Amino acid sequence: MAYIKGEGKPTGAPEDRQGCPFCEVPQLDDETGLIVTRGKSMYVVLNKFPYNSGHLMICPFRHVADYTDLHDEEVAEMGALVQRSMRVIRAVMGAHGFNIGMNQGAISGAGIAGHLHQHIVPRWGGDANFMPIVGQTKVIPQFLSDTRAQLAQSWEKELS
Repeated sequence: MAYIKGEGKPTGAPEDRQGCPFCEVPQLDDETGLIVTRGKSMYVVLNKFPYNSGHLMICPFRHVADYTDLHDEEVAEMGALVQRSMRVIRAVMGAHGFNIGMNQGAISGAGIAGHLHQHIVPRWGGDANFMPIVGQTKVIPQFLSDTRAQLAQSWEKELS
């Protein structure tokens, strides 16, 4: 909750690369960083603060804030990674649907506005319940490391 409330959180300013989690994560090994896969210019990572189980983000390796600043090749790779992410999540977790999107700028709700990231949130019928309202918490039924391992393994199978 301290992170969500902003304590010790990066400013999100485009020029603030110091402490940017999306710049730091690729420096870690995949298991520690919760990285599912790495592409040429993008990587797919589990959200450490997920809205739902299997909540992924696609992030460029380079520190870029705005979608319009991506190169054509980066846009194409992001789109391909969204498609593959959806296939893998359906295969592993049986998602019924998805919320896919990105918030551009702090005013639109981007928590870390300085580094672009595309959200892929799996959805299931009845996945919203009373816990966020009454308990002020979200129930995630699996450790993030276990979810990452399952998605990464399925990702490799999808490529072959």
